[in-house]
Amino acid sequence: MPRRRHTRAGFTLIELMTVLAIVGLLAMIAMPKLTNLKGRAQVVAMKSDLRNLVTLEENYFAQHLNYATAADLAGTYAVTAGNSMPIIALTGDGWTATLTSATAGQMCAVFMGSTPARPAMKEGAPACAEAGSSTVTQ
Repeated sequence: MPRRRHTRAGFTLIELMTVLAIVGLLAMIAMPKLTNLKGRAQVVAMKSDLRNLVTLEENYFAQHLNYATAADLAGTYAVTAGNSMPIIALTGDGWTATLTSATAGQMCAVFMGSTPARPAMKEGAPACAEAGSSTVTQ
């Protein structure tokens, strides 16, 4: 009686489990990097909004010889979706602005003049720090 030869029609359980383990390891490596990505993007958007505010404030100053308040900028200044409007405070020789994001856990600031707004250290350059932290990102 001749023996029938069985052809293999799929993968063995060991092969499938090995592939699943490799995919799981790759996912464990990639997930922490991807979860932090949204927060970093939020911080970049906050800095961009503050840079736009610096430009708008300097244009306003060139036209009116004083800096704008939030009410003066209504309708001409908009922030990125997901960001709140900055808090603008006029100082004796300039202004300060701060933006806070609860989702990113960050606070960003910028200033013009001699009154710095933490975490910003350099005039006209937005900087951010974690809420309640002293670590500054320029």
